[in-house]
Amino acid sequence: MSQGESAVTDPQVSAADQAQAGPARQEAAGPAPAEAGADEFAGAGDDAGYDAGDDAGDDAGYDAGDGAGEPGLDPEPGAAAPGLTDVADLELEGEVAADYIEGLLDVADLDGDIDMDVEGDRAVVSVVGATLDELVGQRGEVLEALQELTRLAVHRHTGNRTRIMIDVGGYRQRRRAELAETGRDAAAEVKRTGVPKKLWAMNPFERKIVHDAVAAAGLRSESEGEEPDRRVVVLPGD
Repeated sequence: MSQGESAVTDPQVSAADQAQAGPARQEAAGPAPAEAGADEFAGAGDDAGYDAGDDAGDDAGYDAGDGAGEPGLDPEPGAAAPGLTDVADLELEGEVAADYIEGLLDVADLDGDIDMDVEGDRAVVSVVGATLDELVGQRGEVLEALQELTRLAVHRHTGNRTRIMIDVGGYRQRRRAELAETGRDAAAEVKRTGVPKKLWAMNPFERKIVHDAVAAAGLRSESEGEEPDRRVVVLPGD
């Protein structure tokens, strides 16, 4: 699917639309830019780190805010958003999102190619190119803000809640691998020492990946604290 097939949508999100994302945006690591200019992107950070996100259940070791819905981003596919019943709907989401992001890139004077795909029950739009640090930010802050704004734009166009995932330069995939290793290392340490290990503050997307890695290693974990200082604690086995 080429971005030329995309349905054109307004690359700006109104203040009213942004207000609707208030609760979700609190999950993000940093504030979303009100306007999509180069200064806002550059000012939010220049390193990599991760969707804001989302979650699933104390029984699985997660709190109600880890694992499933990022400020829109569930790191792992789950139930389709209400109103989305087939691939065509998800492809439409991807097209609208691609047009929106293309508009932001033009406003910010940034270069990047846009790829669209459908993975499971969500659309994925990826920006690839040479000058992308500004779109990621420190620990993924700008990326999370970009995803939230894009979701608002898609919602305004389709009228449906969306779980579309936005990635930039393969950041999410790299971050997922790093966090899974963190979870495995923490689990190995707790097995060896029998002492609970508290990790650093993470956003919901990061915590979900760590929870999954710890569970795969045969231990359990839980989240404690309040955002933005909420963190995973790895617990010894029974």
